[in-house]
Amino acid sequence: MIDLGLARIGRLIKHTPQTWKAIHVAGTNGKGSICAYISAMLNAKGISCARFTSPHLVDRWDCIAINGKPVSESLFLEVEKQVKQRDVSENIGASEFELLTATAFEIFNRQKVEYGVVEVGLGGRLDATNTLKQKSVTVISKIGLDHQSFLGNTIEEIALQKAGIIRQGVPCVVDGSNQQSVLQLIEQHAKETGASLQFPNATAVAEELAKSGETFEPHQIQNLAAAHLAFRLACPEHDAPLTSLLPAIKQLKWPGRLQKMSLENITGRQQDVLLDGAHNTQSAEALSGYVQRHLRSSGNPITWALAATQGKDMNGILSLLLQPGDQVVAVRFEPVDGMPWVKAADPKELLDLATQHGVDQSSVYSAGENVKDALIKASEMAGERPVVIAGSLYLVSSVLRLLREKSQDSSENAIWS
Repeated sequence: MIDLGLARIGRLIKHTPQTWKAIHVAGTNGKGSICAYISAMLNAKGISCARFTSPHLVDRWDCIAINGKPVSESLFLEVEKQVKQRDVSENIGASEFELLTATAFEIFNRQKVEYGVVEVGLGGRLDATNTLKQKSVTVISKIGLDHQSFLGNTIEEIALQKAGIIRQGVPCVVDGSNQQSVLQLIEQHAKETGASLQFPNATAVAEELAKSGETFEPHQIQNLAAAHLAFRLACPEHDAPLTSLLPAIKQLKWPGRLQKMSLENITGRQQDVLLDGAHNTQSAEALSGYVQRHLRSSGNPITWALAATQGKDMNGILSLLLQPGDQVVAVRFEPVDGMPWVKAADPKELLDLATQHGVDQSSVYSAGENVKDALIKASEMAGERPVVIAGSLYLVSSVLRLLREKSQDSSENAIWS
């Protein structure tokens, strides 16, 4: 159930002290990566920090991390139980995400962290995370059309919801590559709120990265520029040049974002595949650019393993990803733990759209609800040519979970052999 509003979460966390300084990140694309970059910078300077991002990837508790490591299952379940008991005893009727947010804030307090890096769940103004009390800096990443049924039908309406995280006297970092109407709206809202806007210099960051010899994709540079500026504003006493923080950033593992990985344990394929959670037109555009530069450069067609959430603009997404000669395997991702409202799109609908975008009817396959079958079939169809898994972070979750299960099975077999 998605039921936006701050009354229930306010009651749920009223007894949870918020002793940490908060860095609050909203946007349509890049906000999770920005949170990860900021956390890595804080860790590099020896500053204790917690991170709360959503959705989770494999287990419900991996969305909460302390100093870069997911919290333990036992701690998560203990605190979640306490929060749920509070919800029942006070007859609050909190939503699943509100319970999760309260659990995260309670863990932040127990761990006595100095900073909490928090990603907005949906929108901003009425999102449960907008009950943060000690914001040091807010960040608004790239904004696009997404979740229109909750946030509005135009990009300006959506931007106004995102801008709702801005607080009086708290600097706000805004991705300057947003379209002009979005920037104007955020500037007006910040002026009315009494907050200053700061725009990262992505060009300068790109030049700095080039000198260091490190390579990042264009959208990664935008996100990194925003993260570094937010870090400097939140922790002026720990200000450091980006180059000194790069070792920590390069060590950062952020699954499902241009992630190269092996499926050999599942499919026997020796070549790595690309796993990316692109699930709207902006993220699909970034993925398409990467695929064009790195995978299509030798003229190779791409074999795609795709899933989607119902209601997503898959026509727009596939128009960016697919080209004639490509092959497509479609599948439903697994049910999402703790998020029963999330429904997977019908694979047949995805395949119908794929053929409309130039994919030959003989080059599509429906794996139904079997993610393992989808990966095996995509590997068979591709041969030695590139395979890309995309369309949904929930598909990313299904793939990572499948790999973990396979790895555990292999370990058990090794023990008993």
